Amino acid sequence: MRISRRAAASAAALVTSALALTACGASGDSGASDSATGKVEGRVTFQTWNLKANFKDYFEGLIADFEKKYPDAEVSWVDQPAEGYPDKLSADAAGGTLPDVVNVSPDLAYPLAKAGIALDLHKAAGKYKDEYLAGAWKSYEMPGMAGVYAFPWYLNTGPMFYNKALFKKAGLDPEKPPTTYGKLFADALTMAKKSDGKIAMLASTPSIEDFGRYGVRLMNAQGTAFTFNEPKGVELLGHYRELYKAGALDSQALTAVAESAGRKFQQQSVAMNPGSALDLGNFKREAPSLYKNIGITDTVNNTGKANMYVQGLMVNAQSKVKPAAVAFAHFVTDRKNQMDFAKRVAIFPSTEGSLGDPYFTKEDGTDATRVRIASATSLGSAVNYTPVLISDQMKTVLRNAVAKAVQGKESPKAALDGAVDECNRLLTTGAGAR
Repeated sequence: MRISRRAAASAAALVTSALALTACGASGDSGASDSATGKVEGRVTFQTWNLKANFKDYFEGLIADFEKKYPDAEVSWVDQPAEGYPDKLSADAAGGTLPDVVNVSPDLAYPLAKAGIALDLHKAAGKYKDEYLAGAWKSYEMPGMAGVYAFPWYLNTGPMFYNKALFKKAGLDPEKPPTTYGKLFADALTMAKKSDGKIAMLASTPSIEDFGRYGVRLMNAQGTAFTFNEPKGVELLGHYRELYKAGALDSQALTAVAESAGRKFQQQSVAMNPGSALDLGNFKREAPSLYKNIGITDTVNNTGKANMYVQGLMVNAQSKVKPAAVAFAHFVTDRKNQMDFAKRVAIFPSTEGSLGDPYFTKEDGTDATRVRIASATSLGSAVNYTPVLISDQMKTVLRNAVAKAVQGKESPKAALDGAVDECNRLLTTGAGAR
């Protein structure tokens, strides 16, 4: 199931090939029209990302419903494996064989939009904008470009788990976990002091998403330079340095991955950690003393908006059946069909009003529902904080800079200045492309 921002494989070839197409003139100025008006007819090729194995019946039924509604149109469905998916997009883009409707995350949509291969849906289908959550629609706006380049499809986010017993032991209100960074830092220092440094609030250092949730401007409006070294970013990193020194940040946080942070939380040496319904099931089996004290809350932020992971459906600007392609992409992502899909798998619809459905609001006592309700509540106003232009290499640059600052090897300002300089160099040269 494709719910994360990207597959493990690099998409470097996608960026290179798509931008090469721009240079060769095979972009939006090649004569392709943004118009999607006309009769819905012809054969639409539809490509998904690692969905056929588990959802074959759903998509075959969906396609049959569309073909019944539009008898002059037909849909040919192709599902690609997660491994190598960006490279497959690259080859199709370079060869002019990209399907009419393609499943993409925002980072994969960007180079295709830049090359003029992704249809601007604000122009072609802007009448549908209000059907989608504002944050989801905005996820497919691209820096430095006008327009929207995919219909938002399914969403995900992660709730934050916290240990009520550890909060109570530290003299903190177990029913009022921190929801802002200021409260988080204050509570973390209190917990470390009360436990003589034995209990940390967190087990990981800040990622680019944390900078976004703190309210830091991550890039300039043109999408030509990173800006997370602005004073607010330096301020955030200074707080993490203070937490680390006080023992409020786990001593292994500098090298922690999600799995090790999860183990720390399960061992009850860390008080807060992101998770999922699967984690709740594990806690119930493996750590019953933790499970009975589990609290679920939104991820901490200063913006009032949680983080959103989003998948979408892009329409090929060079499609020969553009009206049918737009109609099908909209059909798949309309409210009814997104709700049907969400009830088959642990994802969330991007359509306006859907998260108010009883399926996302009514408790039934199960772990899956507890997490689903908590996540759905936060998604209504969520945004995608991760810039589409940040690569894995750039994330490593930031992670290393954060580690130096947290340990006191560099000042937060010097560390972030260096990280921004290097990320901007990679951005300019293309060396850090996915």
